[in-house]
Amino acid sequence: MAGAALAASSSLHAQQDQARTMPLTEKRNAFTSGGKSIAVETFQPSGSARRPAVLMLHGADGLSYNTQYRDGARGMAAAGYQVHLVHYLDRTGERRASFTTLFQNFMPWMNTVQDALTFASSYPGADADRIGIVGVSLGAALGLAVSSMDRRVKTLVNYFGPLPQGAIATTSRLPPTLVLHGSADPIVPVANAYAVEALLRQQNVPHEVKVYPGQGHGFHGAAEKDATQRALAFLRRYLTSTDTTPLPMNG
Repeated sequence: MAGAALAASSSLHAQQDQARTMPLTEKRNAFTSGGKSIAVETFQPSGSARRPAVLMLHGADGLSYNTQYRDGARGMAAAGYQVHLVHYLDRTGERRASFTTLFQNFMPWMNTVQDALTFASSYPGADADRIGIVGVSLGAALGLAVSSMDRRVKTLVNYFGPLPQGAIATTSRLPPTLVLHGSADPIVPVANAYAVEALLRQQNVPHEVKVYPGQGHGFHGAAEKDATQRALAFLRRYLTSTDTTPLPMNG
């Protein structure tokens, strides 16, 4: 999972054109976690309206090598959200997650994501009752683990993330969750998507699972566009909509 540079959330990349048409503000912030300073980049539409907040959790490739995470954050902000791109690797002093230390670092990263939720919930203009997580690969695994135990997370979008074995308690309950995965993913096999789906069914959690035939660790073409639309629609349903009609369990 971490042995190669992981693809960024390219399915949100298409929103950058929309971002150019809506005035956005971008600010580099920081909070403390485990005695370490954690950078966070905040993107949001201009104005003083309270907005749903979204934590965006990058993959194991980090933020030094791939600009698409920031493009995705801008696109999401253009859709009306306050987006916090969290540099959670700062907790362990890394620019890219190392396979050799991945498992020992997972818990500190989880703690940092929880501290990021605290940061986001008190950020000016954020609606603390409407917070979601969009995670990519390793970030999606962290999102699964944290949202299973932290009720502040109201919805989760999982881009080709693995099911973190042992990090989700049997008594936990996930929020409404969207799973997006490629059938030909060579880094995080699609079996992970079906394992997450089984867990969501077991917990009777509203969810949607979309597996894209032939797509790998990252989406392209029509799959990219479809994933973007599904992600934004899912966030809208559970963070901004008043529609409480249950989502079919089979998505």
